[in-house]
Amino acid sequence: MKRASIPGQLLSRFIQAAMVAAITISFTAAAKDSDMEKLVEHGYATNNGVKIHYAAMGKGPLIVMIHGFPDYWYTWRHLMTALAPDYRVVAIDQRGYNLSDKPKGVENYSMSMLVSDVVAVIKHLGKEKAVIVGHDWGGAVAWGFAMRQPEMTDKLIILNLPHFRGLSRELANNPKQQKNSAYARRFQQEGAHEALTAEELAKWVTDPEAREKYVEAFRRSDFEAMLNYYKRNYPKEPYMEDTSPVVKVKPPVLMIHGLDDWALLPGALNGTWDWLEKDLTLVTIPGAGHFVQQDATDMVNRTIKMWLAR
Repeated sequence: MKRASIPGQLLSRFIQAAMVAAITISFTAAAKDSDMEKLVEHGYATNNGVKIHYAAMGKGPLIVMIHGFPDYWYTWRHLMTALAPDYRVVAIDQRGYNLSDKPKGVENYSMSMLVSDVVAVIKHLGKEKAVIVGHDWGGAVAWGFAMRQPEMTDKLIILNLPHFRGLSRELANNPKQQKNSAYARRFQQEGAHEALTAEELAKWVTDPEAREKYVEAFRRSDFEAMLNYYKRNYPKEPYMEDTSPVVKVKPPVLMIHGLDDWALLPGALNGTWDWLEKDLTLVTIPGAGHFVQQDATDMVNRTIKMWLAR
């Protein structure tokens, strides 16, 4: 009997697929069985004298991930391991947080400076552009980056941060959003940082082992710097809708929004397509809250992987 043979090209593809699967499994197993911080490479980029810490893993096209408040690079650990077999994933500590520098003065937390930190990281890594991923304040920086640096933005992924035009509209017209933004008004007050503690800021983290890491990271952070994001960039009363000329976002956009987010209500998502030049993919997740990458990890990871590979 003649033995069936596999054509060389098909065999090569089969081996490549098996290798990718093995790499994916090894990354996932390592992330579960070992300390994530031992799996990543740590580095620093410098932006006009301010050092920005990042953690990196994987090889391939560059993806830069930007955390929000109160958080640090570790929030992306699950997504990093999911994407590392196909991408160079780099998660930064924003200025004021964890291992990055913490310059004094609210003026050092303007959106232009936060965006320039991301530019510095991409250039430090020797790249001309990247996929930009952001959550919460990291989402605001990601929106700002795409508008200010369109040539450096390959694709844009936003988690639980409506376009600021949508947020300003809701703050001006939606009493519930006004009420739910009371926390931001408190954060904008002088001395508000004095009431914060690392333990209190880490209460949202449900995994006990991860919470310990968050407490350590927040003890290394600057609470006043954290709140400077709100003082410098969050809308202030009296709230008014943004009517300035629209700067449209040029790359394709994926938005993922946990619908149980009490701080950023989903009404602000309406009309996002009016501020984009290309396509918008909007995924809403019932039962997930503000930290959607933690509340719906598998859904978020699968959605992002499929969207990037389309």
